[in-house]
Amino acid sequence: MNASTLLRGCGRLLMMTLLGLCLGAAAPSWSQTVRLSTSLGDIDLELHPDKAPATVANFLAYVNTRHFDGLIFHRVIASFMVQTGGYTAQLQQRPTRPPIPLESDNGLSNVRGSVAMARTADPQSATSQFYINVVDNPFLDKANARDGQGYAVFATVTAGLDVLDQIRAVPVAAQGQFAHLPSTPVTILRARVLKP
Repeated sequence: MNASTLLRGCGRLLMMTLLGLCLGAAAPSWSQTVRLSTSLGDIDLELHPDKAPATVANFLAYVNTRHFDGLIFHRVIASFMVQTGGYTAQLQQRPTRPPIPLESDNGLSNVRGSVAMARTADPQSATSQFYINVVDNPFLDKANARDGQGYAVFATVTAGLDVLDQIRAVPVAAQGQFAHLPSTPVTILRARVLKP
């Protein structure tokens, strides 16, 4: 074996190792759970990276940088959903990462306890805000959406539906741009990935 062959072999091995490390870092484990510890109790979210890989990776990036810690549920509609991920108790918006591609055509549905990315009228505008469906909302699914795009479900509540029901029951009022703002803030104290 000459030096050139040995060097090529080492180069290939190095590339395969780096590729494996990159792929491993980009693909979260199949059973990853994030706990939202809120001022009303804990909500556990089972992530679905097999159905919404870019969305889950984006969500985990926010969790791992503590973006959600201290944010409030700023939109609470008892017969619809509760939304968070953007604003502090002082109604200041946190800076976000760039928008992610819409992954709404993934077989997951906007049913009670499902978690999906909030967005503007632009389907490719989701950043950090997300909502939890408190009732079944199939009209938000790609197949039923008026805009033909829908909203990307990426997680499911596996524990804490009682907490979700407490959040949906809080009194709300209009304040500035917020039409359904809880009168007493409901805060995410911390969001953390649970260890297996």
